[in-house]
Amino acid sequence: MKILVINAGSSSLKYQLIDMENESVILKGLCERITFSGSQLSQKTFDGRQTVIKQDMPSHKEAMELVLKAMLDPVNGAIKSADEIKGVGHRILHSGEDFKNSVVIDDEVIKICEKNAELGPLHMPGEIACIKSCMEVMKGVPMVAVFDTTFHSTMPPKAFMYAIPYEVYDKYKIRKYGFHGTSHKFVSEEAGKYLGNKNAKMIICHLGNGSSVSAVKDGKCQDTSMGFTPLEGLVMGTRSGDIDPAAVDYMRVKLGLKDDEVVDFLNKKCGMLGISGQSSDMRDCTALMRSGDERGKLAVEMVAYRVKKYIGSYLAVLNGADAIVFTGGIGENAGHIREMVMKDMEYSGAIFDKERNDNYDGGIAEINTPDSKVKILVLPTNEELSIARETKALAYPENN
Repeated sequence: MKILVINAGSSSLKYQLIDMENESVILKGLCERITFSGSQLSQKTFDGRQTVIKQDMPSHKEAMELVLKAMLDPVNGAIKSADEIKGVGHRILHSGEDFKNSVVIDDEVIKICEKNAELGPLHMPGEIACIKSCMEVMKGVPMVAVFDTTFHSTMPPKAFMYAIPYEVYDKYKIRKYGFHGTSHKFVSEEAGKYLGNKNAKMIICHLGNGSSVSAVKDGKCQDTSMGFTPLEGLVMGTRSGDIDPAAVDYMRVKLGLKDDEVVDFLNKKCGMLGISGQSSDMRDCTALMRSGDERGKLAVEMVAYRVKKYIGSYLAVLNGADAIVFTGGIGENAGHIREMVMKDMEYSGAIFDKERNDNYDGGIAEINTPDSKVKILVLPTNEELSIARETKALAYPENN
């Protein structure tokens, strides 16, 4: 069984074709500059064959037609017929409060997504357009919406509510939603398998250009660092993370920002970029730190410090943990960040092993000492596989 996984943006479309018999990637690709001139599709198969098609894509429909053409190409494609694709999983940013789990897409689901588009105005319109295009180009193929927020829908009100007038929440649904849900779900499930305890208490640290931490118990999210939008929480590549709202208004006045420019400023000009003054990339900031640049050093230290704070708060929420798990581009590849985060955490029962950490070379691995009561794991995330699994389970429940 082959499942196509799609992650669409307003002007881009990333895709993977996954063989669910062995959960291997058959091919992956990217459509860029959809709706703009100079559009391009790039695709690579599991055995290294590459396709590049430079062709304008006025809408997501043309992009999907081009994706099918590339996958079916007799030389560099990987399937002989579109009928081999048994389901399509769409990554969708926001479920609002309407969905608690992934759902098979129908006209009613699309209407609800359109209603919730205002909660994710940068992502949702492109995602909805892609769903409609897929349904038009791939008629009759089951399609599933896998939301970035639903894993966090198990948070209790005391965790997801903001201390604002209740009627404001009730009318406008202003609350913490959390994001990176497909990653947190995948990693918590795989960690549970590794530990031999699916009900383990875990703190999942998804660290990348966008970062979030979640507290998971019995396979369910109890709290997470991102909020109403992905802006809340950790220090990220260009996002500020937690900040006093009064400081935001003060900056708005002092910097002469318009009301609609403030959130853009916090999303795109802050974080590691704002602190270092040079880059939003952890690798660049690390190089600056090691060269003696004080602002680069400060940016790296702030990232690690904020993660440590959230871990500490979630240890309190969970009354201890069975595992602390690092994942994401930074979590998997930046050993020095893992070391900075886990320094002086012995009180929690998690005893860090520097040698294991320094020698980590991929896969699921422990970076704790043998006598550590709490496992410290590095576990590569795979959001596309998580979406494919959800799609298969919902589209073909008789196969589960």
